[in-house]
Amino acid sequence: MSGANALLISPAARDALQSWLDHQRALKGAAENTITAYQGDLVDFLAFMTLHKGDSQGLGALSKVTISDMRAWMAQTRSGDVGPRSMARKLSAVKAFYRWLAEREGFEPTAVLSTRSPKFPKKLPRPLAIDAAQAMIDSVEMQSRHAWVAARDVAVLTLLWGCGLRISEALGLKGGDSPLPEVLRIIGKGGKERVVPVLPAARDAVDAYLRVCPFGKERDAPLFRAKRGGPLAARAISQVMADARMQLGLPASATPHALRHSFATHLLDAGGDLRAIQELLGHASLSTTQAYTAVDTARLMDVYNRAHPKAGGGS
Repeated sequence: MSGANALLISPAARDALQSWLDHQRALKGAAENTITAYQGDLVDFLAFMTLHKGDSQGLGALSKVTISDMRAWMAQTRSGDVGPRSMARKLSAVKAFYRWLAEREGFEPTAVLSTRSPKFPKKLPRPLAIDAAQAMIDSVEMQSRHAWVAARDVAVLTLLWGCGLRISEALGLKGGDSPLPEVLRIIGKGGKERVVPVLPAARDAVDAYLRVCPFGKERDAPLFRAKRGGPLAARAISQVMADARMQLGLPASATPHALRHSFATHLLDAGGDLRAIQELLGHASLSTTQAYTAVDTARLMDVYNRAHPKAGGGS
């Protein structure tokens, strides 16, 4: 841990935080991006408590944090232009750390755990219409002056829309994954593995890219390369889509992640089973898939009535 705030944390609190992060990484399977976010949120929280209390906060002092202290931390954090959604994420990290710390140290964490999270409107995903998604890919193909870059961008977007991959999953493919098989084994969030069918159009797009890519496809090297041969960054694809949506007059919600939403929604519209789509996306909860596809309760109950052996008035 580094930075000015980290210097304000007592050695005992720093060790406890590191142990919790190791626990999240090893036993909970948290992704490195999640670990980094947790660490930043908790370092800021612990540093605030040191300054707020006017003394280094060892584990004994941390066990005595009050509701008033929590409100002061939230007020100070919100004053830094932190929105309610980000504030809720930070509070969630603090609560998770305190649950673990309280169990290990044997104190009552009610003051922290009872702190109310700020309310914020849930953002419904905005999938692209089929013609808009196709227009996006067609536009991207025409953007770059380099044929191999255009083919690369088309291949990445086709994987997002045609296979429902996260951008990190698509860019995490290696040379050894090509030529793409009929099904891919993807390691998603939390280390969860899922099997994803690969449409012929997606395989063809990746093959077309590989035929013109000027870099070798070493087994452990990134499948998708940046212009200088290094790993392709997600922000590069985001920028490509930003340029395309400007040309097409599409809203700012037309992002790489929107193509994953579109994959799910278009499957559902074509009669796909919600449970199967849940597996393809790698969601732990059906409610997450429901939100992705903007499916209403009636459609959810229809899935239930068709799938559950006790539904429909059966015995």
